[in-house]
Amino acid sequence: MSDADNHKAEMQKLQAEQKRKTDEARDPDRGLVLVHTGDGKGKSSSAFGVIIRALGWGKSVGVVQFIKGKWLTGERQFFDKLGGVDWHTMGDGFTWNTQDKDRDIEAAEAAFAKACKMMASGDYDLVVLDEINIAMRYDYISVEAVLGGLDQRHQRTSVILTGRDAKPALCDYADLVSEMREVKHPFKAGIKAQRGLDF
Repeated sequence: MSDADNHKAEMQKLQAEQKRKTDEARDPDRGLVLVHTGDGKGKSSSAFGVIIRALGWGKSVGVVQFIKGKWLTGERQFFDKLGGVDWHTMGDGFTWNTQDKDRDIEAAEAAFAKACKMMASGDYDLVVLDEINIAMRYDYISVEAVLGGLDQRHQRTSVILTGRDAKPALCDYADLVSEMREVKHPFKAGIKAQRGLDF
């Protein structure tokens, strides 16, 4: 058998196995919970990519940002121009900038209250809780509270939770967990964050 024939036979086997898995898969009739975590870049960026995908299918989308504060980002400018995303930037900025735990807790609790209202409303197909894992990491919000909020979400609503150091209980709860791993980062070589690439 030639290399081409071997390749074709191998691909046919893979195709048949993929079809079997697809045929056996079921629609869960509920929104899914996705966690984007890890020490590498791309957690929020990936979530914003999913927002674009959802909008492409005419889905309704909401975003609650827990940490980024008033920092001007390309994604926020893009979605503001595009419209169609109910966007709430609730955080006061990076935790090392505020240096006030009580204020950070208050901001995180306000953001989470907003997120819970959005998740439970039935108005959204997708809600992104950007950097909420950081709020849990610093104990501004408990993982138990977050799981409770996810339990109360509307059946139609999928949720993406981003940020490094996702709690194990959240990962166990989620339908999908993706971990971004840093291999190399320009900041460690003294290169500033770049508009259009990093923010």
